[in-house]
Amino acid sequence: MLKSVVPVLALVLVAVVVTAGCSSSEGKDEQRLTAQREAYCTQLGAWQKARNAADTGAETGTETDTPESSGYDEIGAVAENAFLAMRPLRDETVGGGRTLADATTAAMNNSDSDAEGCIVRYCDDAGFETLTR
Repeated sequence: MLKSVVPVLALVLVAVVVTAGCSSSEGKDEQRLTAQREAYCTQLGAWQKARNAADTGAETGTETDTPESSGYDEIGAVAENAFLAMRPLRDETVGGGRTLADATTAAMNNSDSDAEGCIVRYCDDAGFETLTR
């Protein structure tokens, strides 16, 4: 009887160790995903702030509407940071049949307000609503 119990106990111990390893790994993966989402939403908020500041400046006549103006240069640099932060998350869906990459590109390159709404909701759903405008 003892000979048959030892192999069963060994299998149970292996299963517990493997399961513990998986949950630890899954926890780290979830933490990494949360950090990536926070980084993206932070960069999205920075882009929105820079864009809004340039738009406000253009409306008051303090910014020119030329692509060479410093306000537009700043927006481009901030948008690049948002695109870099988006890369590991690019295939996540954000609604309307769009991925995060599709919606980010449409919002930042084409001034697509529907796409921007999708990515803001994405940040809201991830718990980072205060990072966006």
